[in-house]
Amino acid sequence: MFTTYTLPQGLRLVCAPGRTDVVYLGVAVDAGTRHELPQESGMAHFTEHMSFKGTHRRSARQVISAMESVGGELNAFTGKEETVYYCTSLKQHVSRAIDLLLDITLGSLYPQEEMNREVEVVIDEIESYQDQPAELIYDEFESLIFPSHPLGRNILGDAETLRTFRSDDMQNFARRLYHPERMVLYVLGNVEPEKILRVVEKNITRYDGQRNTLSLPTTHVKFANVTAGLSHITREKSTHQAHVVVGAPSFGGNDPRHLHMYFLSNMLGGPAMSSRLNLALRERNGLVYTVESNQTTYTDTGVWSVYYGCDAKDRKRCHKLVLRELDRLTQSPLSQRTLDAARRQLKGQIGISYDNFENVAIGMGKRYLHYGKTLSQKQLFERLDALTPDDLLQTAQIVFSPDKLLTLEYV
Repeated sequence: MFTTYTLPQGLRLVCAPGRTDVVYLGVAVDAGTRHELPQESGMAHFTEHMSFKGTHRRSARQVISAMESVGGELNAFTGKEETVYYCTSLKQHVSRAIDLLLDITLGSLYPQEEMNREVEVVIDEIESYQDQPAELIYDEFESLIFPSHPLGRNILGDAETLRTFRSDDMQNFARRLYHPERMVLYVLGNVEPEKILRVVEKNITRYDGQRNTLSLPTTHVKFANVTAGLSHITREKSTHQAHVVVGAPSFGGNDPRHLHMYFLSNMLGGPAMSSRLNLALRERNGLVYTVESNQTTYTDTGVWSVYYGCDAKDRKRCHKLVLRELDRLTQSPLSQRTLDAARRQLKGQIGISYDNFENVAIGMGKRYLHYGKTLSQKQLFERLDALTPDDLLQTAQIVFSPDKLLTLEYV
């Protein structure tokens, strides 16, 4: 199903067949928030923005029009562990898309005059984010879970620091992290992998010697001991609703227990209206409009959390109901019938999600970037089939233990 190559420059290529003539492709770069130096907070995200602002071969206008002129799309996002540049194209324009993706990731100039304008755009993005407490609370929660660690930083950074960045700073950041050996080019579509390889080989030689040696050491720090503070924190935000997150440190992608947490989190507060927390807080008691459970997985650690918004007067009652559902999962193993029903539901959700080809392609690229391997839907289902009630009980007892939980409230 998957075809992979590694080019002499170190760039890895992963291809998967598609069912239509639309191709989903991109470049995943091993450069995220956790790779920033202390004085570089927000640099990874700002570099993503600036990669669209001109290269050795294209002006900023030519970058944004390269795919739009043929009806395609180009976009990007920055995470804690990677930056992903992604593109959608008809298959007859895939060569153009690959050329453009390599150009913005390996040939960007980061001109100062463009930085002076774009920094205000990023600051507007930060300020708009401050108006969304349901989103902001997740960032603060991670900063409490990962104190004094890059994973605890806000991806967007802060205005004061961003305004100090200069073109030389961004070029140094790119020299340190934007290298072919730290990149994966992924393609999902009805295109022969050999053709993709030929196009990549033709285009990547333009950048030989430009950024193909590490001039500075990388700053990827393996995550070690995490302390959540083991507390209950309330922030005065004067919001209409109270916003609450309850959670704990969890497992990374290299630990098989992250799949246990993915399963448990879906049971607790996944997208189904029949999730345990939705039934307990909304359907039976009418206390919330939204309650959700999330498992965020990084390579070497993770965060599990429950979020809900409610009237301030109902906070204690909601918190009690959440803890009761967690306690149920730690006291006794699931019955085989309950496990089978939850597994059938999750496999159905995953199967439907595979019709979102763009997300499937991005997920493939990120996984190959971080773990050097791919995972098919069949393989994922086999892992879910192997889960046992005891697996889930033991994992729940570790993560949902009351002395591990941190609660953050905005009221």
